[in-house]
Amino acid sequence: MKKSCKKHCTACNETNDLKKRSAILTSIPGSKDWIKRAAARAMMRGVGYKDEDFEKPLVCVASPYSDVSPCNAHIDQLAKVAEEFITQLGGRPYMFGTPVITDGETMGTEGMKYSLVSREWIADSIEMMSEAYAADGTIALSGCDKTIPASLMPLARNNSIGITLYGGTILSGSHKGKDLNIVSVFEAIGALSAGKITTEEFHEIECKSCPCAGACGGMYTANTMASALEALGMSVPGSASHPAMGRDGHVSNTKIDDVKRTADALFGLMKKGIRTRDILTREAFENAIVVVQALGGSTNAVLHLLAIAHEADIPLSIDDFETIGKNVPLIGNFSPSGDYMMEHLDEIGGIPMAMKMLISAGLIHGDCMTVTGKTIAENVKDAPDRPTDQDVIFSIEKPLAPAGKHIIIMKGALAEEGSVMKLSGKMLKQHKGPARVFECEDDAMTAILDGKIHHGDVMIIRHEGPKGGPGMREMLSPSSALVGAGLGKDVALVTDGRFSGGTHGIMIGHVAPEAVEGGTIGIVQEGDIIDINVEKREINIEVDKQILDERRKKYKAPDSPYIRGVLAKYRTLVGSASKGAVTS
Repeated sequence: MKKSCKKHCTACNETNDLKKRSAILTSIPGSKDWIKRAAARAMMRGVGYKDEDFEKPLVCVASPYSDVSPCNAHIDQLAKVAEEFITQLGGRPYMFGTPVITDGETMGTEGMKYSLVSREWIADSIEMMSEAYAADGTIALSGCDKTIPASLMPLARNNSIGITLYGGTILSGSHKGKDLNIVSVFEAIGALSAGKITTEEFHEIECKSCPCAGACGGMYTANTMASALEALGMSVPGSASHPAMGRDGHVSNTKIDDVKRTADALFGLMKKGIRTRDILTREAFENAIVVVQALGGSTNAVLHLLAIAHEADIPLSIDDFETIGKNVPLIGNFSPSGDYMMEHLDEIGGIPMAMKMLISAGLIHGDCMTVTGKTIAENVKDAPDRPTDQDVIFSIEKPLAPAGKHIIIMKGALAEEGSVMKLSGKMLKQHKGPARVFECEDDAMTAILDGKIHHGDVMIIRHEGPKGGPGMREMLSPSSALVGAGLGKDVALVTDGRFSGGTHGIMIGHVAPEAVEGGTIGIVQEGDIIDINVEKREINIEVDKQILDERRKKYKAPDSPYIRGVLAKYRTLVGSASKGAVTS
């Protein structure tokens, strides 16, 4: 066999041993199929591969880059840095891109229907590129929220050797001494329509809310899912809270270090043969749910963790979020319902500090394996203790809200399979009011801005589910408009769509079955009394069963305009939101 390099060094021998899969694609010198794989190598030589590269492990770098979104505008830079570190470690990297649909930009438009769909498309793209090229290891980068679960789903699906890395949170903007973020803009829309701010102030908020690259800065879906993946053990410790950029407009040093640690960890996994499902155990998912509940995370975590568990063949149900959440106090004081951004958590120790607290309280499993080759407990043992002179993270003993007061699962006549509600510490016990029925988000938004929604109403937005939308759009525009108009505390919004991580108020989403699948939400009529009973965890409709049965017989799902293309494929394949809205 040819020598790996002129010096035939120990490092080359070590990396040769890691080329366990990609030899199928390129072969290795001296193998019986070396000649047979010549055409593949010839094409790879056309993009710069040399003789010695065919003896190195092939490492896939998934880069969901886009220059139209701040969430992912720097991901290409991280991918190039990853390639440099992989090369230094003796690997041969190859990079590819994936689609990116940014919720904050497409919100309230038909484009938003592609957002959840993109989770499947991104996951499938990573699977195709890592499996077709027989990668020996994979680094899956992520930024905007759908790219985060999508970075892990294919690794879980194929039990690959791989690791995920979040591109980082955006830094906050500022206006009149107050921190700004993207939700500030959505709420300003409602405030402007209600005459609470001027057009000049509105423009200032718009221009100053997103000062650089990075994903939305509160405990919205991106930061929630980055925290969840770190809790699962699938990303290096501390990486979830590190900002994407510094105030100087360059990628942060901490994020560059995350890339280096990620490459090092991947090679450790390759050497030890540790695969994704060795890490993604049932206990790991319980840890992730605890972290989401404790920090005040997005309801989208329910959808995404169910989907990842499905890919990993781990039994996890929507009811587990309720069962586990009953024991977890709310300690994170983060936007949208709290005061702080992810950058503030980073300043006091990040996710490792929070997980150290949760381990001490006996709320998470410290013995779960992680991508570092160490357990969660080993990873966080040197993390700082919670500082006492701050209110970003409350103590377990004196939490922001008691256990069971964040994400809860509501069932009842209007949501037989379940629905998801975010209390964020609110002590709401019950809300009862007349239904205001809208067949899509756009009509509901118009009604809010026109002043047609009143105190005590229960807005029903239907035909926005995974199949009915299709695509299960987020309702951040109407929910933020309600808050901006001063209606967030006493108008409820119920939908078979979902909500942004930036949503707060009396909001119930993921109603299942959805309208087009025969769910009761499809037969609610204007003026029906809707009873949201938080203590009973039920959402019911005060209409006789006989009348509901008659309505059900007459119900006809609206014809979908999507008869071909991506959305048509998706609505054919997608399952219930109560099971993660998966397509495989």
